[in-house]
Amino acid sequence: MSKWPEKWQELPLAVLDVETTGLDPEDHRVTEVAIIRFENGEVVESFGELVNPQRSIPEESTKITGISEEDVKDAPTFEELADQVHQRLQGVGIVAYNLSFDRSFLRMELERCGLGWPDDAPELDPLIFARQFFKNQRKKNLGAVCELLGIPLEEAHRATNDATVTGHVLYAFADRLPEELDALLTLQNQWKQLQDQEMAGWRNRRGGDSEAETLSDAFSNQTVGLGPAYIYGDETDPLRALYQTVPEAND
Repeated sequence: MSKWPEKWQELPLAVLDVETTGLDPEDHRVTEVAIIRFENGEVVESFGELVNPQRSIPEESTKITGISEEDVKDAPTFEELADQVHQRLQGVGIVAYNLSFDRSFLRMELERCGLGWPDDAPELDPLIFARQFFKNQRKKNLGAVCELLGIPLEEAHRATNDATVTGHVLYAFADRLPEELDALLTLQNQWKQLQDQEMAGWRNRRGGDSEAETLSDAFSNQTVGLGPAYIYGDETDPLRALYQTVPEAND
């Protein structure tokens, strides 16, 4: 029997956000980490710490996050926080907006401390859903989506605030998503594959790679899938409706 609840809204969630010195988790380091625990749609614990990255913070990073070397000079290193971070990732679903970015940095930081990432945990990325539900919107970054949903974001690019509103964004999508955790994970994976294909085509048409946030903002409205309000049409089974959106399924 699965240790995870059948319905995703019954799953305790650890919503993550990190601020960093740059974009490469092998070369750059975390300057702030937040893990906000949600249960049944409510915040039950808020953990957030500035982190001394033990390296210089580029001016460009400070302009985005507001975090300077002066701010973190007396902050704990990640090694000093690693056990607290690791413990908060156990027995929960893991959520982040553009999850691959936050996961890559936290995984690398934990590995440096001899700790592992919980690979068996269900993972949810509200950015994937936002791309599907707001196809006609040019920007789909966290601030833009919060504005569309009427969710206040008081200080963007600070980990605790971004993680907290990310959780609220996910729950705001609840009535557009299947209730069952397995169905939601299947749907998310399908949408991600379709979006990755679309973004690969976008890069090819424009002659090369672009940074992830630029791609997110410019993601076009041509992706195939369910939406924009997750309407099944005549189907009441979300998995069957999902299957029918796969191009090969109807050939």
